Amino acid sequence: MTPVTADNVTRYELIGLDARISGANNKSQNRIKGLITAETRNTLTISCGKKEKTVAKESASFIFNLGDTSVEVEGKTLIGRPEDRVKKKPKKDW
Repeated sequence: MTPVTADNVTRYELIGLDARISGANNKSQNRIKGLITAETRNTLTISCGKKEKTVAKESASFIFNLGDTSVEVEGKTLIGRPEDRVKKKPKKDW
């Protein structure tokens, strides 16, 4: 299996990745960081300590920690059902 890299992160399962919100329309969401615990067509749920926060993909950018590197991805490129998104051809808009 190919490891998750900056080039293919949008085609992989996001649950379990460390993420941080950047550039959200709702400025209070810019402080959210933690482990992605759930994903729907339009949202990501991030576990922040004892709380879980749900963030709309369309209104934020996400920084994913991939071990030794980090990659920032526009949430708009992540919109769609997770099972369909992994089948799409990648667009390098980030």
